[in-house]
Amino acid sequence: MCVVPGRPLYRVPNPSIIVLLLFSSLLHSTSASTNFAQCLQDIQQGKFGPNAGVDNYGRPVSNISLATAIPYEMCVTACGGGSEAFTWSDFSNQFSAWLLPWLALLSQLPFGANDKLENFLVVVLTIGSPVLAAYSAALTVLNGRWIVRRFSGSTYPNTYRAIRTLSSLQQAPIQLDFDREVLLPSLIVLPENDYWWKDLLEHLNYTHTWSISAATSIAWVFIAYLFTVIQSLSDVLQGVEVNGQAVGSVWLWLLPVVIAWLQISPKCDSIRVADALRRANNIAYVATHTGIRRRASQPGNHHAISLREDYDPLYNDERCTSPIYNYARIFSWTAVVEEISGYFYEATRRSHLLQPVASEMEWLPSDRNGVMRDENRIGNATEVISYCLPFFPRRYQWGSGVWGRIIVASILALILQWGTTGAAIFVVWETPTRGLGCRSGSYLIYAFLSTLVWALLLLSSVLARYSTFDYESRDPREIEKHHVRANLAGTMSIFTRRVGKTLAAVNATWILATCIFQFSAFFDRCYCDSSALGLGAAKAFNVIQFTPEDLESMRGSWIGGVFLAVGCAAIYVGFINICINPHIPPSIKRE
Repeated sequence: MCVVPGRPLYRVPNPSIIVLLLFSSLLHSTSASTNFAQCLQDIQQGKFGPNAGVDNYGRPVSNISLATAIPYEMCVTACGGGSEAFTWSDFSNQFSAWLLPWLALLSQLPFGANDKLENFLVVVLTIGSPVLAAYSAALTVLNGRWIVRRFSGSTYPNTYRAIRTLSSLQQAPIQLDFDREVLLPSLIVLPENDYWWKDLLEHLNYTHTWSISAATSIAWVFIAYLFTVIQSLSDVLQGVEVNGQAVGSVWLWLLPVVIAWLQISPKCDSIRVADALRRANNIAYVATHTGIRRRASQPGNHHAISLREDYDPLYNDERCTSPIYNYARIFSWTAVVEEISGYFYEATRRSHLLQPVASEMEWLPSDRNGVMRDENRIGNATEVISYCLPFFPRRYQWGSGVWGRIIVASILALILQWGTTGAAIFVVWETPTRGLGCRSGSYLIYAFLSTLVWALLLLSSVLARYSTFDYESRDPREIEKHHVRANLAGTMSIFTRRVGKTLAAVNATWILATCIFQFSAFFDRCYCDSSALGLGAAKAFNVIQFTPEDLESMRGSWIGGVFLAVGCAAIYVGFINICINPHIPPSIKRE
């Protein structure tokens, strides 16, 4: 479970306050009296002088009656600084067409925490940082390919089950028990433990994958997006200031992320995972020094593989089984896999040399199906340990190939985030008045904060891993310095994680508020329509009447934005489909 006693829950903004602020803005928009069409008509009639209007490029016009735009400062004077009136029909149409399907699609995300608050925080974290959501999904796929390569040199019994089991446990905070060094070798060598691997894999073999409801939700979102894009392109002038073309692009990241998780089918139900491991550990056997095999649970509550249950806040995210927290488990999971795969590799090497576990026995040939005889896998505790222990053990503090997987997953996540959000920024930027305004600036802030949240949480996982490093030295002062650095790294890991989650909550609220403001005409005011944020108050101007050239340029920009967003989403989905379900050699899979 993710909620533990004594854990300081991080706070999210009070929903009632958010709703109140949004409602207040809608009331303000409803009571606003700004009418830009009437204001331009007054300008063209010369009520504010012969120099009060400009053309759509901000240039003075020879005849004021030909003005199609108003300088920002004159706009505030002549039209007022408020927004145009709120129109319920425009708001409801745009909200239901561009935003509501995406909010409904959030229900298809994998949760697994079995706690309503934690599942809600998963939604907040996903919306607040699409980079983190896409990164964790891509990292999970890359880990699945890496584990197959890591076990590629092993053919010892249960290798195939170990690959599938450990891959399924990416969402679990697994750890190894090194206090009793015979536990893990016994799990790999002893023939009685074949049932351990088989039972655990069977109970983890449940799916969170394609279903009728999931396929319907994805189809509904895709069709709704397709229809609204076609409708907006067919009539560019229809509610251009409240149009959701950019909103559709800024939320498009959600579709490939949901598709990726449905294809991965993560085993993230915390209760089912814990129950599967508990059931398997109850039938695990361990070798003794007398050569008798007995249940591992009999001497005490020690198991070769177990779930982390300590309440150290350093491991809060690692304990959460929701797949979005896979970023926090990358180093610990990799270390467990490398330790187990190293034991499998050594046992395979010795079996290829026809060395049985028991030193006083001779190797018995396999049966005609190529299955290793159980007699070759029996021995006392010392023999079992030496049979699996590599002669030159390889120890990786970070994990082999882990940084390469992190870099690839990061690149894919950043492409998805900035491709979809960049398309939204481009669409709004190229809508007159061209330049950086309230809408494009809001999307830019959203993508930036999403990236910052991912960076902070990635840094948090790195610091958490560093705080667990062992340090060997003959100088006690050096060891003491290392402990100080490790404690500092642990404290900084907790701090950066909490800051990142707080920013994710702020960013989720920000993008929802931005969409509401877009649809409610809150941004339809002199400052926002003039792109004063980028052009500056002195050079900014508000384009009110579009020319045929403007319409063609807008249509072309909107089409380009759609292709950019869809293309980046397709790249991400294509990568997931190429890398998922890696090929397992027949020599491993035959069992």
